[in-house]
Order: sequence, then structure tokens, then C-alpha cells
Amino acid sequence: MGAVRKVASYLGLGEAEQYDEPYDYEDEVEVEDDDWESASERAAKRWGAVSEPSRIVMLAPLKYNDAPVIGQHFREGQTVIMDVSGMSTAEATRMVDFVAGLAYGCEGRIERIAEKVFLLAPAEVEITNG
Repeated sequence: MGAVRKVASYLGLGEAEQYDEPYDYEDEVEVEDDDWESASERAAKRWGAVSEPSRIVMLAPLKYNDAPVIGQHFREGQTVIMDVSGMSTAEATRMVDFVAGLAYGCEGRIERIAEKVFLLAPAEVEITNG
């Protein structure tokens, strides 16, 4: 036994103790697959059919710190029109990157509808051109 192993053994960092009893695998708790839902199923429940008409929210953020407001409206199932013309180019780029990730994560869509104006639509909203 080398010096390093002797010191490690003395400090209790040596080899793991051997157990006499084997592990009983039959006592494991089984996880039911009924609780698992895909992201689209969770989104469908969250954005399910409502008796109220859909809302379109128009926002013109002035700084990147306004991103949570946009995220809140979108996650509530509302279509958002975002005008970033009042922001600096760097902050507008960050904001567009944020909402693109938000749309992707919530299975929605983002479309550019004019210069520095973007449409952020939930999954159940159909967007057509023409």
C-alpha cells in the first residue's frame, strides 16, 4: 500500500466499505407515467379554449427590462405585437432574441411584420400571408 493510500485510508477516504447484504430491487417505488405530459399538452391545457375572445396586445418596450411584461402576456396566451423602434439597436436585438426564445420554448411563432415590429403568436394562432 502506497503512502497516499495509507493517508487516505487513515482520513476515511479510502476504499468504500463492503456490504454483506445485497440491495433488494423489488422495494423500489415505481413512477407512474400518467403524470408525465409533453410541453404541447401542458400548453394546450394552459391555453385551452376559453369563452373570452382572443386579445392582441401591442407593446412598445423602451428598454430590455420590459421583457418580463412581454413574456407574461405571451404566456397567458395573448398575441403580442412588439414595436422595438424606440430602443437602441443593441437592446432591440437582445429583445428580439429573447422573444424568439420565448416563442420557441412555448411552441409559438414570431414573425416580422414591419421594420422593427414583430408579431409573437401562441401555438394555437394561425398566421397567414396574403
